[in-house]
Amino acid sequence: MELITVSGRNGMVTAPHRLAADAGLSVLRDGGNAIEASVAVAATLAVVYPHMTGIGGDGFWLIAQPDGRVQSVQGCGGAAAAADLAMYAGHEAVPFRGGLAANTVAGTLSAWAEVLTDPACAMPLGRLVADAIAHAEAGVAVTAGGAALAAAKGDELRGQPGAYATIFEPQGRPLRQGDVLRQPLLAQTLHTLAHDGADAFYRGALAERVAADLAALGSPVGLVDLAAHRATRHQALHTRIAGAHLFNSPPPTQGFASLMILALFDRLTADTADGFAHVHGLVEATKQAFLLRDRHVGDPAYHDFDCQALLDDPAALAAVAATIDPATALPWPQPPQWGDTCWFGAADGQGRVVSAIQSTYFEFGSGLVLPETGIIWQNRGSSFRLAADGWNALRPGRKPFHTLNPALARFDDGRVMAYGTMGGEGQPQTQAALFTRYARYGVDLQTAIAAPRWLLGRTWGEQSTTLKIEDGFDDALYGDLAAAGHDVERVGGLTATMGHAGAIVRHADGRLEGATDPRSDGGVAAW
Repeated sequence: MELITVSGRNGMVTAPHRLAADAGLSVLRDGGNAIEASVAVAATLAVVYPHMTGIGGDGFWLIAQPDGRVQSVQGCGGAAAAADLAMYAGHEAVPFRGGLAANTVAGTLSAWAEVLTDPACAMPLGRLVADAIAHAEAGVAVTAGGAALAAAKGDELRGQPGAYATIFEPQGRPLRQGDVLRQPLLAQTLHTLAHDGADAFYRGALAERVAADLAALGSPVGLVDLAAHRATRHQALHTRIAGAHLFNSPPPTQGFASLMILALFDRLTADTADGFAHVHGLVEATKQAFLLRDRHVGDPAYHDFDCQALLDDPAALAAVAATIDPATALPWPQPPQWGDTCWFGAADGQGRVVSAIQSTYFEFGSGLVLPETGIIWQNRGSSFRLAADGWNALRPGRKPFHTLNPALARFDDGRVMAYGTMGGEGQPQTQAALFTRYARYGVDLQTAIAAPRWLLGRTWGEQSTTLKIEDGFDDALYGDLAAAGHDVERVGGLTATMGHAGAIVRHADGRLEGATDPRSDGGVAAW
């Protein structure tokens, strides 16, 4: 089925699963705003897309307010007080799965609580999580993508301590496409949150059950860590390009890299969408942005690099852009960043636009499914380096480097655009592809997302640093990129390797446009 850009006026939601988009729209129809609708989307995704996201992960939000303000909220958990180098003695790296991988506090629910303090938010949390509870209790059909991941990861997950096998392999095998996934434990947890509030996850009887589960499964995260956690508000990172003001999330996320790519490309010459100069220019801008990101970006408590100062300095940006060769690729041996996630967006009739993203990092996070609460716990802390100091080195309380980054743009003509994607290392690249197609070259919003994409490095699949490119570009492009020195790897047709993108544009006259990714199970819901 060919997707088209969806239009609306009173409200719009886009999400990588149709049921989540529908949940958000129902809140808008009942008088809720874009913030409240986005919480409904977030809760539903935790149930219907548990391989990608959940309340045991982290979340980052950008909110464009009707008065022009852009607010940044981070629900990002730090390492447990007990998570020090001594705990990992004998390990060369933090494990990707198991109790030692579950070493950071989950911040997603703290972000929900914080964004809902907005004076415009009046709906009770119980209404916002109602669809999520219903889907957890009655069950949802497993999607093709969910089934494929369950089959691919089953061997490394079913042996983990906790309730994974009970919930996700109830018949002794991975759930298949069309099988019904029921999560009664998670439903009960959501009921508790609906009654007691999101803060109950961190303080109170629910927090005690969560902490007891984590201790039994070998995680260092304890009740004291949960109680100490708070979501944080920040000034959004921002930069100017021709015709627009761009926003993204500050460190410890890679939002700086996403903005740098677009700021650098704005200084390059490229006349045609998806031609050599466009693709090569964005790939080379990505390399320069990633070199800076990997040198400087992490928990801001542990570095003093001023990301905003660089983004504000036209001369400095021009100097970096001048290092990009318009005809030759920079050799690229850099190690990739991992991670899978869910981006979603919403807009309401009053002018609010939300760009949000949340994740448990790897598929099914640490693999720990808490047996009393049904929560999948993230493994974001597996990205920590087991080193005494330096970039992203493990420290109690330290926040890990995050690939998650939601994007917003305010155009000079009054449009506001929320956009983003899952995909770890691919997030800034997919953001750059869809944004430049739409904003610089005037490509239809849905076409900008559905068109073939590229990825330097890894998101899902094999770990490599090739330039992976989908089929569908002009045939000459592949050879031209290879001749320029890019290590081109053709990956066939549209693939989830390139992420699950989405976008919403609110026009100055109140019209809404939305698009979703054919690589996902997503949908756009509008009225």
